[in-house]
Amino acid sequence: MTIDAIIEFLNRNLVNSQERPLNSSEMTILRGIWQYRTYKQIALEAGYSPDYFTNVVAPELFKRLCKLIGQRVTKKTCRALLENYVTTRVSPGSQTQSSSKIISNQPLSADKLAASPTEQEHSPRYPSGSVPIDSPYYIERAPVESLAYEEISKPGALVRIKAPQEMGKTSLMLRILDHANSQGYRTASLDLQQIDEDILNDLNRFLRWLCANLSHQLNLESKLDDYWDEDIGAKVSCTLYFQDYLLANINAPLVLALDEVNQLFEHPQVAKDVLPLLRSWHEEAKRLSHWQKLRLVVIHSTEIYVPLQLKQSPFNVGLPIQLDGFSLEQINQLANRYGVDWSEQDKIAQRLLDIVGGHPALIHITLYHLSREELTLEQLLEQTSGISRICNYHLQRHWARLEEQPELLMALTTVLKSTEPISLEPIITYKLSSMGLIKRLGNQVVSGCELYRQSFSKR
Repeated sequence: MTIDAIIEFLNRNLVNSQERPLNSSEMTILRGIWQYRTYKQIALEAGYSPDYFTNVVAPELFKRLCKLIGQRVTKKTCRALLENYVTTRVSPGSQTQSSSKIISNQPLSADKLAASPTEQEHSPRYPSGSVPIDSPYYIERAPVESLAYEEISKPGALVRIKAPQEMGKTSLMLRILDHANSQGYRTASLDLQQIDEDILNDLNRFLRWLCANLSHQLNLESKLDDYWDEDIGAKVSCTLYFQDYLLANINAPLVLALDEVNQLFEHPQVAKDVLPLLRSWHEEAKRLSHWQKLRLVVIHSTEIYVPLQLKQSPFNVGLPIQLDGFSLEQINQLANRYGVDWSEQDKIAQRLLDIVGGHPALIHITLYHLSREELTLEQLLEQTSGISRICNYHLQRHWARLEEQPELLMALTTVLKSTEPISLEPIITYKLSSMGLIKRLGNQVVSGCELYRQSFSKR
């Protein structure tokens, strides 16, 4: 039984239990367990911090699996318990789901799980997180990819990728790093969502975290104490560590991707030092050969609201890339890859565009369920309730965050009730825009899509 079949089965049952499906980190751990790898091996190959996988992702994953299957799950027992769980819940004679149901409470049929590896490779996985490198379901947004590949070939390059959540930023980052690897470059990626809050609040600890993680990914011994000097300060110490140790000990360009940099925006005292530091490294490439090796890819969800002078900001230099929603052509292209057969392509694609606003994650989820006949074209054309149900986790995640921040909920309510674009406070706009719940039209905003308007208005 393949791990992909098991993951698909788990995701179906999690969704049916009104739980979120496995995210990309959790699926990465499960695939690593199936290959008998350690957390450290799994994390490094995926570009994550080993401590993050060991102390954060794995415990939460096993807690969720325990709740689902009713038994205590550990790394040692995970494989046997999950294989037994799937096997005992598959009815040999079960039939394919009826297309009249949006989501069935029945697990995958036995013939589906017993499908050949070739068939399983080409059947779509439940869309969750970034799109894997080898996936046929990644849609290029030409000329974005080629521009990014060309830019990182330049000494001291800086590429800035901006878009709301779940718009494909990390998927693009993975392809930039993969292209860099194919050119013989060294690569590393750091996700700022993984950092403890107390580290984000302390400039010295943050820069040491940055250097330590990068040393680890480059397979270099950590020598922080040899370079860190409180008399010259954390920023200069960090710069010397990069220049005289990290960059001096590699013989190829280094592409460093910093994902979710907007996490820093919530900590302006640290951000106002870190962001100009990134800018200074980019500028150093104009005069120092070591810094020409460094090519930065900075990824964030929103506009920065930390006050910086123009000459300090890394967000007005380098190549800017703004990821927008899918076009009609891209929706049709993705539908073909999912094997969704629709005769009136543009009409149906336009309907999907109207409902979810071209949002890549929501389009992936909708096409996935259409391909499995859990949502019919008639339901898609006639109502939004079908899409609301299959996108329930996405909507619940946003709603939970809105309930935690009443000022965002009040502002969004005002936007949803308005028939015209309206203005909001800059920080409110920043937060709702980062969630993808609103769209900017100049200095004003409107609802992100019809699905949000209908679903959240009812609440």
